[in-house]
Formats: sequence, C-alpha cells, structure tokens
Amino acid sequence: MEPDEARHERVDQEIERLDERLWSLAGELHADPEPAGEEHNAAKRLTAELAAEGFDVRRGVAGLPTAFTARYGVGRPCVALLLAYDAQPGLGHARGHNLVAAAGLGAALAARRVLADDPGSLLVVGCPADETAPARAGVFDEADAALVFHPGAHSWSWTPLAARTEVHMTFHGRAAGLAAPEPGIDAVAALVQAFTAVAALRSRLPAGARVQGIVTRGGEATDVVPDLAEGRFGLHARTTAELDRLTADVTACAEGAALATGAKAVVEQLDASSHFCDNPVLSDRFSQHLAACGIYSTPPDPGVFTGSSGIGEVSIRVPSIRPLIAILDPAHADRPHEFAAAAASPRGRAVLLAAAAALGRTAVDLLAHPALVFQAWKARECS
Repeated sequence: MEPDEARHERVDQEIERLDERLWSLAGELHADPEPAGEEHNAAKRLTAELAAEGFDVRRGVAGLPTAFTARYGVGRPCVALLLAYDAQPGLGHARGHNLVAAAGLGAALAARRVLADDPGSLLVVGCPADETAPARAGVFDEADAALVFHPGAHSWSWTPLAARTEVHMTFHGRAAGLAAPEPGIDAVAALVQAFTAVAALRSRLPAGARVQGIVTRGGEATDVVPDLAEGRFGLHARTTAELDRLTADVTACAEGAALATGAKAVVEQLDASSHFCDNPVLSDRFSQHLAACGIYSTPPDPGVFTGSSGIGEVSIRVPSIRPLIAILDPAHADRPHEFAAAAASPRGRAVLLAAAAALGRTAVDLLAHPALVFQAWKARECS
C-alpha cells in the first residue's frame, strides 16, 4: 500500500493543478448568487464538473430540483463530501457558500484521482439551503463519514451549532362588535399573553437557548374583537434534549394564555433539526491536515453557539465534521457585506485551497484505512 505521506502529497499536487479551475468556479458562483431552492445554475455548473470526471450524477434528489448526488466507486467505506451553494437574498454569498462548494468539489476530484482504483466510494452531495432534506431522505444511509468545511471569522476545529425548531401558535376566540364586546373572546389578547409568558420564560433559559417570536396574523379591523390570531416562534437550544424541554415550555405558555383568556390554543411544531455532533476522530484528523497547509485551528470558544444548520441532521446519522476556517477577522463577523467580499478575496482563495486539500487528505485516509472508519464510528456520540 502506498504510504500515507505519498497519498497526501499527491492530493496537494492535485489541488495545485485544480487551483485556477476551483477559483474560477468560486468566482462564477459569487458573481451569480442564487437563493436557496433556486440554485439552478450553480447545480448545473457543479454537476457538469463532476460528470466530466467520471462521477455518476443524479439530479433532483430528496425531492429538491437543485439537489444532487455524484458517486464514484462502489461499496464501502463510503465518504460523503457535502457542497452548499445557496446565497442570501440581497446579500449574495455572505455565508461564503461559493467557497464551500468549490472546496468540496476540489476535495472530491483530488481524492478520485489519488484513489481511482481502490475499494470504496466517494459520494458528493449537493445540498440546497441545508442538509436536512437529503439526510431525512436517506442520502447518507450508506455513508461512513460526512465532510464539509465552512468559512467564518474564526478557525475552529468544529462548529458549535444548536438544535432548532419552529412553533406555530393559533388562538381561536369569538368575534364581537365593539358596541357589545362582552360576548367576544379576544384571540389577539391571548397571543399577546403568550408573548408575555415567553418573555418571562427567557429569564430562566439555559445557556445557548433562544426564543424569538413574530405575529403572523393579528386581526383585520380595529372595531371588531378578533376571533383569530397567529404567531410563530423560533427556538434554539444547545442539544436536542434541551430543545424538547424548551418546546414543551413554550407550548405551556400558549396553553396558559388560552386558559387565562378563554381562547382555544392550537400549537404545532413546524420543523426541527438536531444540534451538531462533532466526531473527534475525524475533526482531529482534518485539523492535522489543515495545519500541514499552514492554517491552525483551535476548539471553539466556550459557551459560544453560532446558530443552527441541517448538518446536525447528518451528524446524528453518520460521523461528521464541520470545521470553521477564518476568511476575515472576528471584529467583522456581523458585517454580511464584508463577509461576502471576503468570499471573493485573496484570503478566501487561500482558505479554499487549504480546505480542499485538508478535506481531500481526510477522505483518502478514510478510504485507505478501514480501521480509521471503525474508530470514527466508535467515537460517534450524540446526545
């Protein structure tokens, strides 16, 4: 078997050969930002690149027109490389997904060339918006590892991502005119009472938990007691178990408001996704390869949570990594236009190439060493 160092060097050489091609692709995506679900040109560009390299491409997976898979090889181990390519409306690539797509593509092409005839397979997964739908559709059921990086304002070996859900509240009251309002039951008053209860709940939320609500329906006229009111609440928590408890608490707020006002409450959980479960075997391996490319990462700052992502749904199914690599300084983290500019900057290009090489090295390690795959599965823990 070829020594690890030789395979790693070959991955680096392939990434160097792909440099202009990958940066050109990243620039094309940056110049033509497409929002989630509308990334038709991005998906077409990426699948064309993969098909030209011999990958078996399947479009429209998981019921999503702009999602795709591309497979090379057969059987297991199977290493999945995830590509994101959606932009934010009005902000362009303010999350740097043009770099995510190009780096994942580069890693896939380099790994294919290095291990062209070896056992196992590469699975490239194009994920519109996030990874939730492909994960729930079974796209990762035969994968042994899922690898993706994300640009950020820090270089962290893994990303602390919270569990999330949305709760929809509907309050049914009884309409009445203001000339004789007594028979009425004010549905808007019930919704306001629920907001007040949620505000009180915030004072005792655990670290990392968040609740934010909006009114989506609040009456039609000011001279009628409204009989219908609706609101939506976004919930985030550090773990899925904590999210379940938070959801129960918010539901109790709605039920209490209904009891206090005489309205009827209907509470629906619209969607939910897991917190991200980092795989230490894989993230340590990636960090070592990233350091070899000149970028050094650390664990995330304690108590910091950077939002939520569908990668959490992948991580509860298969050993996964989602490291952050800085493309701008932390002081500019909350400036989306500066972040979008950084995604097309020389620093963004350097991060793209380093991430592609580190992802490619990690992929070939997994395909060449079944024992590493076993260790990753053994270390998998998500609670």
